Amino acid sequence: MLRFIVRRLLQAIPTLLVLSMLVFTWLRVLPGGPATALLGDKATPQKVADMNRILGLDQPVFVQYFKFLGRLFTGDFGSSLASGDPVLAEIGRRFPATIELAVCALLIAVVFGIPMGYLAARYRGRFLDNATVMTTLVGVAVPVFFLGVLLKYIFAQKLGILPPSGRQDVTLDATHITGFFTLDGLLTGELDATWDAIKHLILPSIALASIPFAVIVRITRASVLDIQGEDFVRTAESKGLTTPVIRRRHILRNALLPVATTIGLQTGLLLAGAVLTETVFNWQGVGSLLSEGIARRDYPRLQALLLLAAGVYVIVNLLVDVSYAIIDPRVRVR
Repeated sequence: MLRFIVRRLLQAIPTLLVLSMLVFTWLRVLPGGPATALLGDKATPQKVADMNRILGLDQPVFVQYFKFLGRLFTGDFGSSLASGDPVLAEIGRRFPATIELAVCALLIAVVFGIPMGYLAARYRGRFLDNATVMTTLVGVAVPVFFLGVLLKYIFAQKLGILPPSGRQDVTLDATHITGFFTLDGLLTGELDATWDAIKHLILPSIALASIPFAVIVRITRASVLDIQGEDFVRTAESKGLTTPVIRRRHILRNALLPVATTIGLQTGLLLAGAVLTETVFNWQGVGSLLSEGIARRDYPRLQALLLLAAGVYVIVNLLVDVSYAIIDPRVRVR
């Protein structure tokens, strides 16, 4: 198992290297540039040329790339062109917020998605199955930003039971240690701060979980229906095994393999940064940081964030592959 993990990590290096080349080149062929974005209305051809020279953007692209690659191997992603702060420091400040939001959304999607998908398959063609399918269609079809605005209107504006935006009430003098506001309150004993952070998490988590929830339900349903017709299930029935044992050991366990893949892919999407959700709820995570970087043509920030997203996908896919051997003992990882 250890050799497999090391081999997969080594295989990821060329992938990340090629991706860095594509991202680096793509950003520099886009119309406009950081000099124009920084200068704004004051941008003249001469000032833009001077700014490009100061930023080192007047050099050939391959020269810029190799300099970037050299800094990358030393852990230096450069400084943001907009704020002047080191990019890693910016990401370090924002990433806990995205992790907190993504984990909460994923828990909602998994805890409710797998049981609903299983029950829909078990009662195929009945009211529960039809209602579940309709719910998942709505979850996929409704845009996240619209659902977010709708949730804010109902629960924040009309009912007034949940906060509309932000991570925590600004009037709270809460102590922040780790950047995870729900955890910080527990560590410092400020339980009111933890409860306030949880209330701020509810609406954006539901909005962000809508699509993963719908996908997990549909994959679970389809997988369970497929497994129910397999020969080994009929063999287990003929041996006289009880229905709960067949459902738990033979159907659900084997049906979880494609579900694990789906959860892994959705985790990568969530951790990579939910731009729309964070924008709607003013959630200061890497999604909003990415949005700001795009608007300002902030090359160092965009490069670091896109490579971070790629790294997250590589790690998540590795964990999914390892989980196969845990879920299904027939799978042998070499």
